[in-house]
Amino acid sequence: MTISEEQNPNLVFLRDKTSKLTTNPGCYLMKDNSGKIIYVGKAKNLHNRVNSYFRKGQDHLPKVWKMVSLVKDYDFIVTDSEFEALVLECSLIKQYSPKYNILLKDDKGYSYIRVSDEPFPRLTAVLQKEDDGAQYIGPYISSYSVRQAVEEANKVFMLPTCTRKFPRDFGKERPCLNCYIRQCMGVCKGNVSAEEYRSAVNQAIDYIKNGSQASVERMTEQMNAAAEDLDFELAAKLRDRINAIKKAAESQKVVTEDTRDMDIFAVSENSGKAYGSVLMYRGGRLFDKHSAPLGMTDEGSSMREGYMLEFYAQREEIPHDILLDEPIENTELIEKFLSLKCGHRVKISVPQRGALLRLTTLAKSNASEHLSLRVGRTGKEISALEELAKALGLEKPPQFIECYDISNLGSSDMTCGMVVFENGRPCKRFYRKFAIKTVFQQDDYACMTEAITRRFNRYFEGEDEGFSTLPDLILLDGGRGHVATITPAVRSLGINVPIYGLVKDSKHRTRAATASDHEISLHAYRKAFALVTQIQDEVHRFAISFTKARHSKNTFTIGLTSVRGIGEKKAQKLMTEYKTREALSAATVDELAATAGVGQETALSLFKYIHKDDE
Repeated sequence: MTISEEQNPNLVFLRDKTSKLTTNPGCYLMKDNSGKIIYVGKAKNLHNRVNSYFRKGQDHLPKVWKMVSLVKDYDFIVTDSEFEALVLECSLIKQYSPKYNILLKDDKGYSYIRVSDEPFPRLTAVLQKEDDGAQYIGPYISSYSVRQAVEEANKVFMLPTCTRKFPRDFGKERPCLNCYIRQCMGVCKGNVSAEEYRSAVNQAIDYIKNGSQASVERMTEQMNAAAEDLDFELAAKLRDRINAIKKAAESQKVVTEDTRDMDIFAVSENSGKAYGSVLMYRGGRLFDKHSAPLGMTDEGSSMREGYMLEFYAQREEIPHDILLDEPIENTELIEKFLSLKCGHRVKISVPQRGALLRLTTLAKSNASEHLSLRVGRTGKEISALEELAKALGLEKPPQFIECYDISNLGSSDMTCGMVVFENGRPCKRFYRKFAIKTVFQQDDYACMTEAITRRFNRYFEGEDEGFSTLPDLILLDGGRGHVATITPAVRSLGINVPIYGLVKDSKHRTRAATASDHEISLHAYRKAFALVTQIQDEVHRFAISFTKARHSKNTFTIGLTSVRGIGEKKAQKLMTEYKTREALSAATVDELAATAGVGQETALSLFKYIHKDDE
């Protein structure tokens, strides 16, 4: 989006001021009409960076366009280096909280694990410590880890989580489902003593405080001692709890073999909006997570940088390793800044394979799920578009995808189907059908060239809503030859949309995407592969259905000429007037006579032919 002097009358002044700006590094502070600072940025070259906002014809993302439209003036601070500019930028953002910077609110309080004061105590996660006689374990910074620990301890030690009061409610109701699936010891049945229950609670508290390994070691000693004392019932219970702890650790997907402390950042984009997510691992275990809306879509690199810097501005603890889902521009600068802030070396990397790549994928999934709630799409749909953009090397996930397929019966009834997917879903009101008019021999390349050329000519006319939106990606049901033929035709019209073909295997199943000179395997991108398969199947179905309908209509039109007095022109005139066989069947003898320009006798013969299959 470009901005004009009408939209911001101050542009002439701003351009003149910027023409004299220094080329040194520094920070710039954008101000609105009231003088309030609405954006703070850093630059290696102040003149070039600030000029990019106000240059004539400069294309902006919506977020930047909105900010520039409000700028009346700006201030700047020159620094000796880009690193000093980064440090100053973080300080200024914290000081002024500008509207158009990424601002994260730290809404975390302290959390506690509460052990109620009653004959049969319960373990719960709470946010406030009260003077109620209960035992409180904590405080903990992470409410997520507290909830996770309580849930796991209750499950491992089979403690009740229902609302019943014991011993008051012993035997009053049937045990709940948790008892039957062995996730509760069934205290409500009244056959568990207060001492036995308290022992299980104490073991659960020990498990929370000291971790699973220490708890297993202590319980193993207790189990062996019980076995030596011939208390086999207690030994069996301890054995089951030990197995439950080990099983919980094995099935816990948020535990990694890599015991390094690390944070994993990812950003998800869709429909012009962005959401960030960070997973915090401590000692090989998912300790906490944070998710936040990042506003309107910005450049991917700067969004991630802004999210990281704002996130750590609120925290003193920074791990040695930070993982990202995609590269950023100023890696070394930010590593240096964070290392000075926390007092130890910080390394930023983008995993390409293995377990660490799976962690960045998990962070990306978290961001996608949060974003899906804001844009009305599922996390799976958002992830599929992001994977497709990554596989094809697109700058951003494609919001509008058009796909074309040619269908014919030999050299007759040649058609082209166009389907549209908007944000990962079929948008059937934008589907279009093309009856090929200028190609008379079977030639898929020529047919597709005609259809796509007509489609973009209609785009320039701007009269049809289905053609008025420029797609972010064009897919062709075909290989390299299709892409090599269609791309020059589209570029000649001034349309610079990415074009790829979809290649099928010997069993007519989607195999890969292709450019004009190479293939791109999609098997490593499962969600993207499923999406393009759905698109290719849909366009194939749509194109074939149009060809069949057209062929059926043409066959019926030819059949009308078997009626004495009805030639090809009269038959075509009838089908042009009535469009469908159903509409023609509803016409009276007089109407048929008037439309075809024939007498009553011929019209009656025609009427009988049309209704020959009626009961």
